[in-house]
Amino acid sequence: MNKFTNTGNHSSRAEIYNKVSAGLAKRYRIEKLFRRLGIVAITISFAFLIILFTDILVKGIPAFRQTCIRLPIYFDAARLPENELQTADYQGLVKASIRQLFPNVHGRRQKRQLYRLVSTGASYQLRRLVLKNPKVIGSTRDIWVPADDDLDMLIKGEVGWSVDEGCRLSNQQLEWVKKLQDDSRIKKQFNRSFFTAGDSRDPELSGILGALQGTIFTLLITLLLSFPLGVTAAVYLEEFAPKNRWTDFIEVNINNLAAVPSIIFGLLGLGIFINFFGLPRSSPLLGGLVLTLLTLPTIIIASRAALKAVPPSIREAALGIGASPIQTIMHHVLPLALPGMLTGTIIGMARALGETAPLLMIGMVAFIVDIPNNFTSPATVLPVQIYLWADSAERSFTSLTSAAIIVLLIFLIAMNATAVILRKRFEKRW
Repeated sequence: MNKFTNTGNHSSRAEIYNKVSAGLAKRYRIEKLFRRLGIVAITISFAFLIILFTDILVKGIPAFRQTCIRLPIYFDAARLPENELQTADYQGLVKASIRQLFPNVHGRRQKRQLYRLVSTGASYQLRRLVLKNPKVIGSTRDIWVPADDDLDMLIKGEVGWSVDEGCRLSNQQLEWVKKLQDDSRIKKQFNRSFFTAGDSRDPELSGILGALQGTIFTLLITLLLSFPLGVTAAVYLEEFAPKNRWTDFIEVNINNLAAVPSIIFGLLGLGIFINFFGLPRSSPLLGGLVLTLLTLPTIIIASRAALKAVPPSIREAALGIGASPIQTIMHHVLPLALPGMLTGTIIGMARALGETAPLLMIGMVAFIVDIPNNFTSPATVLPVQIYLWADSAERSFTSLTSAAIIVLLIFLIAMNATAVILRKRFEKRW
């Protein structure tokens, strides 16, 4: 009987072992499959990211170059009276110089086509030159002036040399362009106006300086308001607030506000800051207040998480040697939680940098040419400027849109890199 019993035990153990082995093998296969699916998902995501960035770079890099035409400008004293240099006929100087290059052009229609090869910004360039150095009056100088956007796209290769290839220049204009090329009067150079000018109806004259300065002003207001308010609220809720229904209600609402669509904050700013308080529309001050409301929940949640990460032994040790609760928080807990707080703040600021919807609601979508010089001047921000250019029907704004996206991405990468550096710089291990 013992013999049969032992045999039965061995067979049952073998069955259990086989089942366990089969289960382990199946689990290992599932884990390998899951791991492979994860690698495939990451690879696909990375591939799409590369495609997206490549497309942006290919479309945006040409915007950093500008086509210019070299014209022999005669600064005619008769056209430039000393008391009228601000309002003189500089466009007439441009027209006279290009007619000099093509003396065989006659007729009003042909002259208009010839003048269209040069951007209207050429007259502003000559005006700045004369105001800076009036001694050029009466002399002739070769000046590189910006070309029209259609000619710019042609020289950059964005369109072909025929109507079928997207070119909007006439055959006569194409012949003039070839002659200018043969005479070495056309070249591409760095597009400084993209970084030194504001918005314009003409793509070849448009720049991001106004939007960039408005972005800096807006983010500065957001940082000055959201960081102290967010950190103070986090310290109170985490360290001093009693645990009751009221604080539970506040915590739930803070978590809910972090997930509220950003356009709701724009509606709130429109209803309170504009309609009730009467703040100026489309100003960095108003934009900063709206983005402060947007980023506060993120900063509070990140700051509370940083405070929770500080070991209780730090608090107990400080209190044990006679420090008050305020001294414990200010001298011991906050320095240790600061890296996490700074990281959360910069991440919240990065989110605010990329927001468009709330700023559209408060009027920062307006077409603004002037560069803002204070916190109440009319201004726009980079995401809204990108939206405006992307919505434009003019083809040349496509490359400007991609170039502005490149600048915005560099801004975001710099902010995230700053967050990492600050965390490493102030992080303390225990």
